[in-house]
Amino acid sequence: MQKKMNRMKLACVAALVSQCLMASSVSFAQVKETGVSKKAPTISAAMQATVDRISADSMRGHLTFLASDLLEGRDTPSRGLDLAAEYIAAQFRAIGLEAVGNDGYFQTADWNVLKKEIRRRPGAPVPPAEAEPTTPTIVRNVIGVLRGSDPVLRDSYVLVTAHYDHVGIKANEVGDKIFNGANDDASGTVSVIELAKVFASMKERPKRSIVFMTFFGEEKGLVGSRYYGKNPIFPIEKTIAGINIEQVGRTDDSEGPQVASLGVTGFDFSDVGAIIKQAGEKTGINVWKHPVNSDKYFGASDNQALADQGIPAHTISVAYAFPDYHRPGDEAHKIDYDNMVKVNRAVAVAVEQIAHSPAIPKWDDKNPKAAKYLEAWKQRNPNK
Repeated sequence: MQKKMNRMKLACVAALVSQCLMASSVSFAQVKETGVSKKAPTISAAMQATVDRISADSMRGHLTFLASDLLEGRDTPSRGLDLAAEYIAAQFRAIGLEAVGNDGYFQTADWNVLKKEIRRRPGAPVPPAEAEPTTPTIVRNVIGVLRGSDPVLRDSYVLVTAHYDHVGIKANEVGDKIFNGANDDASGTVSVIELAKVFASMKERPKRSIVFMTFFGEEKGLVGSRYYGKNPIFPIEKTIAGINIEQVGRTDDSEGPQVASLGVTGFDFSDVGAIIKQAGEKTGINVWKHPVNSDKYFGASDNQALADQGIPAHTISVAYAFPDYHRPGDEAHKIDYDNMVKVNRAVAVAVEQIAHSPAIPKWDDKNPKAAKYLEAWKQRNPNK
């Protein structure tokens, strides 16, 4: 790339810089054009103090436990999944989030009942015959809320979510049989915990309430998020946006390193993509739309279950594909924790902007790929 640029005439350099930055994930805030620094958008001193509290060591500590062999890959359902749920709830309790589930911080469901619903889905494989369980197998979404500061807007909600399950142990695997799921998605789970911690530390909270939630059963077909969508703790019509965090720990993307960079699924389906991009410009992160994966993977994570309810909800990721995806090698020591700090600073600024603004994100009525989600939103909000 540099050799090509050296051959270009000086008059073309300014145009090439912008294109090259998008391709190489360099922040616009770092660019100098014609010898003059381009001033980056700024955030408030209070918000800067908040994002400065995001800690690589804190996230490393949480992730090392959640992705340890002790939790046996956090399959749904499993002992390891239960241990992870208890751990996340303990963090929410220590942070001071309000418990809002039907069982403390837990929204509980019976896996045996959910399995029957999964079997009835179109195209679902027919499982082998098995004895009907006589006792419930409890699985849990873990939910806490930080109430907003505005007496009216506090009754509207922004969701910050991730899935905490993975695929468990594979007995037929040669060698290491535990699929630890450090990047997928312990990285998103600890990001939710860390963001909850820093928002709870703010002296002046955003006007709207922020819900921090981790889902079970994403790897089984978005089961936990679909369960929440059908059984919401907070009214769907008052839930204005969702940012789901998935695979933000690895920078070794199969298409090349992704440092100080994050992608958004369904980037231009709603205003949320632009809001995250603006937050990236303020924090030195390049937020971009992958030409294929942005739209392709919109339906591949828990944002889909929320979007189906009409909520403008998207997933952020650093690496869409990485060498150990759904393999035993996805382990905690391969995570780039310093880069996770950068990514979560951008997420925090985006969440604060949405939660503090009187305006709400909207689906793009000119994008045909957003049409069904816009229709679901209209059904929920017939007078708007």
